[in-house]
Amino acid sequence: MTATPKLIRGNLIWNKEKTALTTCERGWIYIESGVIRAILSPEEGETIAQRGVAVEDYGERILIPGLVDLHVHAPQYAFRGTGMDLELLDWLEAYTFPEESRYDDSDYGERAYTQFADGLKNSPTTRACIFATIHVPATLRLMELLEERGLGAYVGKVSMDRDCPDSLRETEGISALRDWLTRWKESPLVCPILTPRFVPSCTEELLEGLGTLQREFRLPVQSHLSENPAEVELVKALCPEAETYGHAYARHGLFGGEGCPTIMAHCVYSSPKEIELLEKNQVFVAHCPQSNANLASGIAPVREYLRRGIPVGLGTDVAAGHSLSMFRAVTDAIQVSKLRWRLVDPKLPPLSFPEALWLATRGGGAFFGQVGLLAPGFDCDLLVLDDHDLPAPRKLSLEERLERLFYLGGDQTVFAKYVRGRRVK
Repeated sequence: MTATPKLIRGNLIWNKEKTALTTCERGWIYIESGVIRAILSPEEGETIAQRGVAVEDYGERILIPGLVDLHVHAPQYAFRGTGMDLELLDWLEAYTFPEESRYDDSDYGERAYTQFADGLKNSPTTRACIFATIHVPATLRLMELLEERGLGAYVGKVSMDRDCPDSLRETEGISALRDWLTRWKESPLVCPILTPRFVPSCTEELLEGLGTLQREFRLPVQSHLSENPAEVELVKALCPEAETYGHAYARHGLFGGEGCPTIMAHCVYSSPKEIELLEKNQVFVAHCPQSNANLASGIAPVREYLRRGIPVGLGTDVAAGHSLSMFRAVTDAIQVSKLRWRLVDPKLPPLSFPEALWLATRGGGAFFGQVGLLAPGFDCDLLVLDDHDLPAPRKLSLEERLERLFYLGGDQTVFAKYVRGRRVK
């Protein structure tokens, strides 16, 4: 990242608000130290460019904020697109746990995580919240690979100590987490996040230790919540004293609130009391529509979460989600919301394209701070999209071009990608 000012030019599209797109044809983004200082009209940008400021002009291409993947499992990338024949708990036993056990082998971890990091670099994702495995060396290497590629991420060494194979059972407990945290150097882009896999695989002792560690290091938290009916019933049996699944985390200080930014993936079957707790503690919901369809989990009531002011972003949830593409996450979110409205609850209208784009940009970006908008003071995370291979017989508006890119274009339409003002693709 350089402090030298820079101008980037193209057709700008972003959300100033959830429900509508803002456009600036042939507009300019004025950047300094990786931060957007101004969004300029064509005339204003020309004036500054004439002063000798460096210019990167993308012509008629479309520029949007970078997309944020709020929930993805790096070690599962190796078996994406397979094993879609089971529901959650059986799927974990049959596919996920055997694969994650392989990351005790540093050579395997190097190969697999290199493929994941390359895949993420070439995708539309600029920031991601990532689950690793229980293995400290492999998790550290994953963080290094992401940093080398200039991507922004929270990465979690997974914690689990029950109802899992011995090869994935935490034996060193909190000491392993301390080892991981002390061995990772400070980085402006790649940071640690506490990651209990989910309540069924974590004892009370482990959750309590994680809560103590969270308060000591002031770390964010990510986990899973109310994804599958059998999982919800299992948590009731394991934690009969907890009012809801969410309360099983909250009583250990791992469920949002002041000083504990938290992401919970899925929230498909959250009860009214659990939703109240999500709202009160401003827990981020990572909505993973493709994963929820593949594992027959259901459809989260995203419209209700938005109505209540609960922060919501989108996740690919690879490998339960088979694609790393956030383009797919956006279009899948729209499609499943229509099914939920038609088949489940007609009182919750489906998502519009602008709303789904908001979830993928500012919705998830808020977890990273000033991320997800083309606005002064925000990090310059940016995608440059090229739709020249999507001809149309009439002139399209910028909004129409962008929507077609998401539905028709695919990840190959990402011409360039910036994270904090630095081009990484």
